[in-house]
Amino acid sequence: MSSPPYTRAIPAVPLTRRPVPALRAVPAGRWDAALAGVFLLLMVVERIGAADRLHGGLPLALALSAAVAGPLAVRRTRPLAGYLVGAAALSAEALFVLPSPLSPYADLVALYSLGLYAPRRRAWFGPFAALLGMAAYFADLGRAYPVIPAGVLFLWLLGWAVGYGTARRSEQREAARLLLRREVVAEERARLARELHDSVGHTLNVVLVQAGAARRLLDREPERTRELLRGMEHTGREALDDLDRVLGLLRRGAGGWDEAEGTEGAAPQPGIADLERLAERLGGAGPRVRVRIDPAARRVPRSLDVSAFRIVQEALTNTVKHAGARSVGVTVRCAAGRLTVEVCDDGRGVPAGYTPGRGLLGVAERVSVLGGRVEHGPGEPGGFRLRAELPVP
Repeated sequence: MSSPPYTRAIPAVPLTRRPVPALRAVPAGRWDAALAGVFLLLMVVERIGAADRLHGGLPLALALSAAVAGPLAVRRTRPLAGYLVGAAALSAEALFVLPSPLSPYADLVALYSLGLYAPRRRAWFGPFAALLGMAAYFADLGRAYPVIPAGVLFLWLLGWAVGYGTARRSEQREAARLLLRREVVAEERARLARELHDSVGHTLNVVLVQAGAARRLLDREPERTRELLRGMEHTGREALDDLDRVLGLLRRGAGGWDEAEGTEGAAPQPGIADLERLAERLGGAGPRVRVRIDPAARRVPRSLDVSAFRIVQEALTNTVKHAGARSVGVTVRCAAGRLTVEVCDDGRGVPAGYTPGRGLLGVAERVSVLGGRVEHGPGEPGGFRLRAELPVP
């Protein structure tokens, strides 16, 4: 296996981090505690200013103000419990003490937080609790001016709906992000599996064919056997190079990779120009392979170049493994904006009840990604035929 390209010592460079704004560094819980504190301070000042109208009920009013404002400190962590406590204190304040003009706004913030931070089922307690709280708060005023409580209730329900809708949209975005991530991971796995199957799987099959031929010729043709062994050695090195390249793709990790390009420092992937070498290597111990390449096909984009090679490689691998063919014809031509790849052999043909295996499914995936079409099945004079058409951009 070739040595990794990164052998030069790299001097250490101090990492610099972007300064985090001071406001963002403050935990959300402290902001909530500060919000509760501000509401409580304002409500205490208002209650003290209205002490003459409370008729000795200032201690109870202050306690209820704390019960209304205090739950805002846990509006993210305990939104339902906090809202129910605040709404109950607001109702008690309206029924037994002089209502504070600030308490409803604290209740509105708590109701909005319930829609925003509570789970879906718990959030739906908000509208019902708000309805009961409004009925208690406007118990006296509602008889004379029913429009006022109706308008306030509408405003409160609107605040809850804004929080609830924002939370649901955030959930949908997160679900879409996770789904996209799973799809990307699955696609990367499929591409890596296809790469291993196409490159390493093919070369190992060639090694097996060469090994079987060498075993049969070992006693009768020692010189021929030596040639086959040299071919096995060369093919094995190619398999290790392919494996090293695919492992390089894995090392690149989240940075992504382009199937048409090799990793940095590794040999580029083979293309149409390498089909003659592929046929020569396979013909040393397997069927005779004839390759015909249209000159225009050698100038297609790199993605099509690599894909055409992999399609032929998979077709020849199937021929070696299953067909028992004596000869194979490979034709690659480019005309009318389409690259056509066709592989035909004179082997046993298609068995009864045949279904495509991983290799042919990988070919179909590769062709589909490029917007082409593929067909495979019995050849006209017999054997097996695979034909793929890829649009040339």
